[in-house]
Amino acid sequence: MISRDRIFEVVDRYDLKKVKIGMVASHSALDVCDGAVEEGFRTLGICQEGRDKTYARYLKAQRAADGRLLRGVVDECWTLEKFKEMMEPEFQERLVKENVLFVPNRSFTSYIDLKEIEDSFAVPLVGSRALLRSEERGEEKDYYWLLQKAGLPFPKKIEDPQDISGLVIIKLHHKVKKLERGFFTAGSYKEFREKSRNLIFHNVITEEDLASARIEEYIIGPVFNLDFFYSPLEQRMERIELLGVDWRFETSLDGHVRLPAPQQITLEGAQATPEYTVCGHNSATMRESLLEGAFALAEKYIKAVEEHYPPGIIGPFCLQTCVDKDLKFYIYDVAPRVGGGTNVHMWVGHPYGNTLWRTNVSTGRRLAMEIRRAVETDEIKKIVT
Repeated sequence: MISRDRIFEVVDRYDLKKVKIGMVASHSALDVCDGAVEEGFRTLGICQEGRDKTYARYLKAQRAADGRLLRGVVDECWTLEKFKEMMEPEFQERLVKENVLFVPNRSFTSYIDLKEIEDSFAVPLVGSRALLRSEERGEEKDYYWLLQKAGLPFPKKIEDPQDISGLVIIKLHHKVKKLERGFFTAGSYKEFREKSRNLIFHNVITEEDLASARIEEYIIGPVFNLDFFYSPLEQRMERIELLGVDWRFETSLDGHVRLPAPQQITLEGAQATPEYTVCGHNSATMRESLLEGAFALAEKYIKAVEEHYPPGIIGPFCLQTCVDKDLKFYIYDVAPRVGGGTNVHMWVGHPYGNTLWRTNVSTGRRLAMEIRRAVETDEIKKIVT
């Protein structure tokens, strides 16, 4: 792991009056850019050829001669043939010369090898570099391990598919869409075998991935992705903030649930089993009696991260939960960085973030507010790794 001292040496070279906020142009980049420009920063999106038009053309920033933003949010786009070219020393030095503080998102850790990010990406990350690895299911100290250490509720794991005695979800990668899910559900071992064979036949999953898949109890209830923020800089008020809540649209699951049950039963072949590819998000709020329980989850998670992944949480994170019929939370996934659903709140802000800060505060803007505060109080080293 690249040392914080080395990153601090890099930061010492920065002109903090000219800081730019950079990120891989994917995932939650628009939220981060939107929040950054609201707080007076210039933005930089690292694009890949063939998927750059959104950032380089359609949402490109236009500024007046005095620097005022007239439209758009992306000031600069640096387009690469492949994202992995970011790891070249010359490219990293270019980022440093431009005073870029880099915000990691899920696309960054999906397209770039984690080991290289940890050991070789000598650009200051806003957030915890060490914690990014916890998101990888199957790692020795993944987020399930952290949740267990924290005493937090998560769906029961089924070690052997022959022990399936109720509805479960099987979590594994998609065979063809390498960065997507090959998830499926089953209520018995017989159904598990039938569905898995069908999915293997239709090139959705592989035998190898199935053998190492995580099988866990399926929690029946609504999904609440809790978008939190933790401030290492705050001294007077609470450091934990619940900014907002989002939930997902998934293909082809959402198409299936819109069909009447008799029609679902008639589906055959590749249409028979829905896929769980996230394609969008929507906003939500929770009944107020649940909020204290949500904060309790965050408190325990933050404490466990401080103990096992120093220096702990820095900035945004997302606890992805289901709530069962008894109003109990179960954490089914964790994003130790900007969550994937925060774009739904850009510019208009999150309901709870707006209420707390008395203005429009999305995750992207809250992150930019923290960077602004760190720059103005000369505490930038508290929020980078």
